[in-house]
Amino acid sequence: MNVIVFASRKGGTGKSTLAAHLAAHCGKTSRSCLLIDSDPQGSLTLWHNLRNNEAPKLRSGVTGFSETIESARREDFEWVLVDTPPLVSEPVGDAIRAATLIVIPARPAVFDLNAVTETIAVARRVQRPFAVVLNAVPPKRLGTESPMVAMARRTLLALDAPVWSGQITQRTNLALSLADGGSVDESNADARVAADEIAGLWTAIENSVKAIHGAYAGAAMHQRAA
Repeated sequence: MNVIVFASRKGGTGKSTLAAHLAAHCGKTSRSCLLIDSDPQGSLTLWHNLRNNEAPKLRSGVTGFSETIESARREDFEWVLVDTPPLVSEPVGDAIRAATLIVIPARPAVFDLNAVTETIAVARRVQRPFAVVLNAVPPKRLGTESPMVAMARRTLLALDAPVWSGQITQRTNLALSLADGGSVDESNADARVAADEIAGLWTAIENSVKAIHGAYAGAAMHQRAA
């Protein structure tokens, strides 16, 4: 079972948005996927309640997180995606310790990048693999990343942090598609570029997990223990 934990000490980084879109994408691949909402704010729970189908399955992890994870393991889910609140709490600590890979979303702004250092420190303290994903960033121009994104990459490089080579661009359809329980994978053709970015991130996560398990030696956003 692969446990992907979305964590950040700062709010508003897009943890819930990424978890929802990636879970919907995972479901399209016929893989068994479970969402765990450990954030008392309940954004993932709200999204799940708006959906017209039961997939992916969702459970609360606000309390009894360890029991929820063990239940998922017994049920043989292949992928478990965990959303966490932006604070220090028992469920966050339990989730990070259970993680196969911690995904740290970060916007390319100074306050967000500063907060990343705290999350990285927690991941390293418990020796769990992690990777940073640049999220809600300005669009590329003629295939070139914005100066803001380039600066963010230099900052993260100085921290010796694994960073996904792609980006999740700031797009209204990422938020709008969630409003009725959908995802960019389930939207119209106008959301295709956003869906391709989500698919690219999912591929990177899969490759990173394979690298963590020692089964993939190619380029991945994470190839070593944190």
